Amino acid sequence: MTTLMATPRSATALSTLPTATHELIAAARHSLTEALVATAAADRYAAAHLAALRAAAAVLAARGPARRRSRSRVRSVWLVLPEVAGELAEWSSFFAAGARKRVLAEAGVPCVTAREADDLLRDAEAFLERVIAFLQMSHQPMLPTGVQSAGHMAAGVRVTD
Repeated sequence: MTTLMATPRSATALSTLPTATHELIAAARHSLTEALVATAAADRYAAAHLAALRAAAAVLAARGPARRRSRSRVRSVWLVLPEVAGELAEWSSFFAAGARKRVLAEAGVPCVTAREADDLLRDAEAFLERVIAFLQMSHQPMLPTGVQSAGHMAAGVRVTD
């Protein structure tokens, strides 16, 4: 007997994804849009990292809670994600490594270059696409083709890490 929890969701199970999953994917797309239009590297970096965080949270919402070792200890989404979706563990490690830099960028500390921000934006977009495929959700472009802002082509839920 197979279960939906053991494999990515099937197309017929799409409607059974929790509302929170859909909301978090929408919030991740919104954060990517914010990153695309941000003119400051720190803002672009922070928004892109937040998009990835929201995408990871969408997987957790879809897959259910991981087994917790301790009821009183809050753990980062980047630590929990590999437990519920091992195939995303490498992405989890990558984004966990940038979490502190995101906090500093949000605080206005000049800690990222434009190149770092642009690279993270591309990585966050690739991760979101991977999560959408993993959950077998239909992909929709973020913005109509041809929308430009800040020199980049543009293609309610609070999550913390």
